[in-house]
Amino acid sequence: MQSYTIGQAARLLGVSPDTARRWADAGRVATHRDESGRRVIDGKSLAAFSVDLAQDDDEDTSYTSARNAFPGIVTGIELGDIAAQVTIQAGPHRLVSLLTREAVEELGLDVGMQATARVKSTSVHIDRT
Repeated sequence: MQSYTIGQAARLLGVSPDTARRWADAGRVATHRDESGRRVIDGKSLAAFSVDLAQDDDEDTSYTSARNAFPGIVTGIELGDIAAQVTIQAGPHRLVSLLTREAVEELGLDVGMQATARVKSTSVHIDRT
């Protein structure tokens, strides 16, 4: 399972590292020490926290990109026989993309992984980052 440093988690959540650190210190998101002694958050915990945070977000947080790229964390994958639905939480934004099951498997996507949703017109394209 992929783990994220406080700085990486902050970027994915669209907040400062200090804010992410305060949330971890307050027990809002669980951390542990990696083999290097750095405080990290496991991907599945961060994915769940990002969904909860977006639903409870009362702050006016804006998250924009000139290239329409939304780096975030995969919070859900629903696989069918042919198609798949991938949900990404990018800061306060929830993006959902329908793509082939084969594409999800080739990208190696899993809940808790970092990914970037690229939006062009009405399509959302997922890149593994």
